[in-house]
Amino acid sequence: MSNQHSHHSSWLTSDDLYLFNEGSHYRLFDKMGAHMTEVDGRRGVRFAVWAPSASRITVTGDFNRWNPESHSLQPRGSSGIWEGFIEGVGPGTRYKYHVRGPNNYRFDKSDPYAFACETAPDTGSVVTDLSYHWSDTEWMTHRKGRNSLTAPTSIYEMHIGSWRRRPEEGNRPLTYRELATELADYLTSHGFTHVEFLPVMEHPFYGSWGYQMTGFFAPTSRYGSPQDFMYLIDSLHQRGVGVILDWVPSHFPCDGHGLSYFDGTHLYEHADRRQGYQPDWGSYIFNYGRNEVANFLINSALFWLEKYHIDGIRVDAVASMLYLDYSRKEGEWIPNMYGGRENLEAVSFLRRFNEQVYLRFPEVQTFAEESTAWPSVSRPTYLGGLGFGFKWDMGWMHDSLKYMAEDPVNRKYHHNQLTFRSVYAFSENFIMPLSHDEVVHGKRSLLEKMPGDDWQKLANLRLLLGYMYSQPGKKLLFMGGEFGQRREWNHDMSLDWHLLNEPGHRGIARWIGDLNHIYRSEPSLHAKDCDPSGFRWVEANDADQSILSYMRLGFENDPPILVAFNFTPVVRHNYRLGVPHGGLWKELLNSDASIYGGSGQGNFGGLESVPFGSHSQPHSVPITLPPLGMVVLKPMA
Repeated sequence: MSNQHSHHSSWLTSDDLYLFNEGSHYRLFDKMGAHMTEVDGRRGVRFAVWAPSASRITVTGDFNRWNPESHSLQPRGSSGIWEGFIEGVGPGTRYKYHVRGPNNYRFDKSDPYAFACETAPDTGSVVTDLSYHWSDTEWMTHRKGRNSLTAPTSIYEMHIGSWRRRPEEGNRPLTYRELATELADYLTSHGFTHVEFLPVMEHPFYGSWGYQMTGFFAPTSRYGSPQDFMYLIDSLHQRGVGVILDWVPSHFPCDGHGLSYFDGTHLYEHADRRQGYQPDWGSYIFNYGRNEVANFLINSALFWLEKYHIDGIRVDAVASMLYLDYSRKEGEWIPNMYGGRENLEAVSFLRRFNEQVYLRFPEVQTFAEESTAWPSVSRPTYLGGLGFGFKWDMGWMHDSLKYMAEDPVNRKYHHNQLTFRSVYAFSENFIMPLSHDEVVHGKRSLLEKMPGDDWQKLANLRLLLGYMYSQPGKKLLFMGGEFGQRREWNHDMSLDWHLLNEPGHRGIARWIGDLNHIYRSEPSLHAKDCDPSGFRWVEANDADQSILSYMRLGFENDPPILVAFNFTPVVRHNYRLGVPHGGLWKELLNSDASIYGGSGQGNFGGLESVPFGSHSQPHSVPITLPPLGMVVLKPMA
């Protein structure tokens, strides 16, 4: 490096500055922030920070006893970037930028591009390098197939700080490195294909679960170093598990050391509170119309994909970005230039984000948590879509949970809550989420949402999970749901692992393992998750008995799969369902089997079909539908 940069020469080229201001510099993380380097044989750190309205910026830190007067940065032309080289600063050094701005504004700010941060409640940035020797070549080479629309995708959503804790050590959370083995073992034994972490990016307030983030380029130091986090991802990849990160470009917290009012002006956030303040979360909204801000966010996403080998990015709260009147009353918002409520700058930002991600990492996926009927969220931008790979099906989640909460006696009046999904099931590429949002704030755990006595609650939960796994769409389950956690999720406590000593809860865990196994091994259950030719109703209209049945179909030579549900506690014998061909239909799964804690009703492992037409099919099977149960059948041809 030394021959390239003399005392006078700059780290940032004029090209860098031009692309930065234009908003199309996609490797800013190589230049902004703190980088260890050598200049004329002297080792030290290059600092670069964007603060166009600042009148002076100094770097304070361990190396100068946090003196705000000693080490100044220099402005670079009209770019708004301040930079400088400080000799003798090394890895592990804590630092901040002391920013002087208009109207005697003076504040110590964390580095927006910091690669590591101090552990809360401390808020300093930490000089670090991101060198790491990866051992996941095999995963990286083949992951395009594992992440594709036709691949089985079963996501375990989890919060790192409260998955498993060490009660004997003051109830501390596991570190990234401890998780590497324990989590990989757990996910592979239960058959999940991917894990999705609630935001790991640095956040000052633990109770925000990571959704109020300040470190867009730094994994939280609560559980270890950047390399420790890389080690966790590397370990998961080596065991065949993909990693999806939750990412929040919709808003940021008002903490003084963070992005808000960065240079004494509203730099990252909209100046007008009607556009710049998020009343629901008491946070600031990014100004997507500002090139450098949109560029900062897109760089954050690309950074995780490149430096951390991430397989997917789930974008939180997309609806709050798309609508100018989101969660606002009349007069509290400003319409767009056409008088509408759509946030055109956010739309254009999301499209650019997706275009850049898929251009540079065609083998990963992006996921939108979007709760409205905005059209074409997961359709390509060249067709007018937002360009996401997948969209969360929040409608399915709310309808299904509402339906399952009904007493079985009343379910016949709500049958359409089950069947309505087929109207829109292929309008987007859907993820079916049973997510963390549904098991907090008094909504109760999945198990406790279910009606009936304990046996019925467990049977209903197995039914709900089986319903999700057999519907078209990819799957997502929040931690604890896989063994029927009873209490709501609490971020300060470990999951209730002791429940696995009880047969009913062990039964749910085993059921999830078997659902994952069948979902992954039967192409008809996953290959056409996003294709209307992969689904066909057998019986959609038997509301009176609360029975539902459909076929899942794969490609030409994949055997069809018949799925049938009984949402009442009454056993139905000899219920006739039409099937396409004769012969033996094997019972692959039965949620009422005694190994899952059920009553053991079923079809003794299989059924011969009879040449008696039904449901516009040439053959039929006289099936036994267990109480609050589902069965999955496959022809043995």
